[in-house]
Order: sequence, then structure tokens, then C-alpha cells
Amino acid sequence: MGKSLSVRQGFVRHDHRLTKSNQSEQLLMNDTTQFNDGSDEAKPVRRLIPRLEPVYELLTPLSWPLIRCATGLILAVHGWGKIAKGPEVVAPVFEKLGFEPALAVVYLLIFIEFFGGISLALGLFTRFFAAAITIEMAVIFFTQYLPNGFSWLNKGYEFVLLWGLVSLAIWWRGGGPYSLDRRLGVEL
Repeated sequence: MGKSLSVRQGFVRHDHRLTKSNQSEQLLMNDTTQFNDGSDEAKPVRRLIPRLEPVYELLTPLSWPLIRCATGLILAVHGWGKIAKGPEVVAPVFEKLGFEPALAVVYLLIFIEFFGGISLALGLFTRFFAAAITIEMAVIFFTQYLPNGFSWLNKGYEFVLLWGLVSLAIWWRGGGPYSLDRRLGVEL
């Protein structure tokens, strides 16, 4: 914790050695530093309860897989509902909402939500599916929920906005260190 860390244009300086690094990953994985007054010099964060530091060090690397898995699995369950009811049964609902051709839209949503959700949870093709989910949430945000206001209780956009922003963050961040993308060494 006593080491100085500075970040400049994608490089991280550790004790006068300059190495190429993924700047966003470095900052996400090390939440014990903060930048003060707009400078690029990182300073350690003083924990209110210092004895919790080992807990944070243990759990911090697991936070991104938790977000990714929770988002993917919840979305997969949502997609499974369309599979279980049957696309032909669900399509008329989407037709009434103004989506044409409704059956093709339902199959697309099953692909994005069910298969994309499972892939997101596994961290496989993470950026592709996170982008698709973000686009889906943006479309339904503007076409279905925005006119109802914010509150979910009034069929508003509250949760669509939340899931859209979480998906956007996953799109930008990728699968992270605990993903099949990373394991395979390939990412879209």
C-alpha cells in the first residue's frame, strides 16, 4: 500500500518502471487508491475499519464476476419465459406493442436474453452480448417505458434504465479476469 502508483495514457508506473497496462482494469481491480484534486497521483484510501482490509482484498476481485453473472442469469431467466410459453404465444403480445415482424423479434429476444444471458454469466462473447442487451434496453426504454415516467410501479423505466446501464458497463469493461473470454485469450 505504500508504493506510489501513477497512471498516464495507459501506462502504469511502479517504482520507476514503466509497463503497458490496461488502465481501466488497473483502476477497477485496485480500489484502495484515489485521485485527489484532479492529479494523476494515486494515494491510499484510509479505511474506516482497517481490520476489514483483508476481507476487501479477498472480495474485490469477485465483484465484477458477481455483477456479470447476476445480470446474465437474471436475463436468461427472463428469456426462458419466452421459450417456455412458446414464441408463437408470445409474438402477439409484441405485435400489440408495435414490434413487427413480431415472431422474428421474439426469436431475436430469446437469442439475446436466454443465450446471451448465459454467455454473459460465463463471460463468453461478453462484449457482443452486453452490447446487444444494451441496445435492447435502449429500444424498449424509448418505445415502451419512457412515457410512463421513472417509477416501476407505474410501468416506468426504472429497471430498464438500471439493466441498460449495467449492460453498458459490462460492454465497456468486458468479461474481466474471471471469464471464458480471458481464459480463451480472445475477446470481441
